[in-house]
Amino acid sequence: MQTEVLLDRFLTGLAPLDPVAVWAHGSLAGGDYQEGRSDLDLIAVLPSLTPRTVWRLAKAHARLRAEPLSGQLHCTYLTPSADPGRRHLTWAHEELFKRPVTQVTSRELHSFGRVLLGKPPADLLPPVSDRELTDFVVRDQRDFWRPALDNAPLWTRDVWVDGGLLTFARASVTLREGRLISKREALELLPGLGAPVEVVEDIRRRRYGEPGPAVEDRAALTRGYLGPAIDELVAAYD
Repeated sequence: MQTEVLLDRFLTGLAPLDPVAVWAHGSLAGGDYQEGRSDLDLIAVLPSLTPRTVWRLAKAHARLRAEPLSGQLHCTYLTPSADPGRRHLTWAHEELFKRPVTQVTSRELHSFGRVLLGKPPADLLPPVSDRELTDFVVRDQRDFWRPALDNAPLWTRDVWVDGGLLTFARASVTLREGRLISKREALELLPGLGAPVEVVEDIRRRRYGEPGPAVEDRAALTRGYLGPAIDELVAAYD
């Protein structure tokens, strides 16, 4: 399996930095991973993140670029005392930048994180309360996804259509029931939430089957649905 080969090589390259822990979250940990279609979402905890460490990480990722699936490997780097909510060094989309570890990611790690190396998340990562999770999910829908609907060109891309609809369905369940669900579960729920069925089936084919022709007016259908749906969801919990 190409995924396991890539993970082994990634961990081998990380070994000289003496990682305290390496964890998988997202689909790779939650049982809904589709090789070649899903991202490999990782968190690594290192003893320190000095400028020299950052340089060595960049070199280690560069050495993986020729490996199958390497473009889908995303890793955020923490130190043992770091506040997850701060922006942390991250390798994703084949570049280094900074982003926080969200409350959803932290809850995933505590609930079903896969330990690839070292200590478990509970030993190093503070727990996320139900209120903290709810507040983040509402902010994400209100402050990120809702304004993004005004940028029409974004919604011609698979990543935005898939992300917008799946994240909305998952947010709905988290807010209503306090639990996290997989993308597969989200797809099953979307028609019942009023999402355009043809767009949902398009996502299903691309993630689990053979992609077909793009749905006509996919962007308009998605934006037309998500605008009022997000407004209603946020109003109920904001």
